[in-house]
Amino acid sequence: MRRTAILLATCLLAMPAAARDSLGVYERWGAFRDPDTPRCYAIARPERAGRGEWQPFASIGSWPRRGVFNQVHIRLRRPMRDGEGATLIVGDREFELVGRGPAARARDRTEDAAIVAAIRAGQAMRVQALTSAGRLTDRYDLDGAASAIDAAALGCAR
Repeated sequence: MRRTAILLATCLLAMPAAARDSLGVYERWGAFRDPDTPRCYAIARPERAGRGEWQPFASIGSWPRRGVFNQVHIRLRRPMRDGEGATLIVGDREFELVGRGPAARARDRTEDAAIVAAIRAGQAMRVQALTSAGRLTDRYDLDGAASAIDAAALGCAR
């Protein structure tokens, strides 16, 4: 129960301040809805966040008015080296992410769908990137991820 409360508080701090509706906490993943935007997302922190300039997280978000669903977004604790991307690994599948600074995302909607499918079927994932401080690896437990993704999708279906 304590772990759940800590996760929920951390997830709320990880995203920009706005009115949010909690849609539930599922193991290490939370689901939220920002009714003003509107957007919904599933979000988790890495198992061990480590030190860095930012609070790292993995999120899968939807913006129904924009026609964007299940978009993968990773925030690293340090910025990637210029010209470098990140690699997201789920089981034996590797996905090359693009981005700048501490933000990484899938290349397109097809890749988003493949990543979300892998997350739903996986047990763990890790994100690796090269930063000015060297190689960075964040590990995520995927228990509860599918339920949080579903809760976020339902939250935006209203």
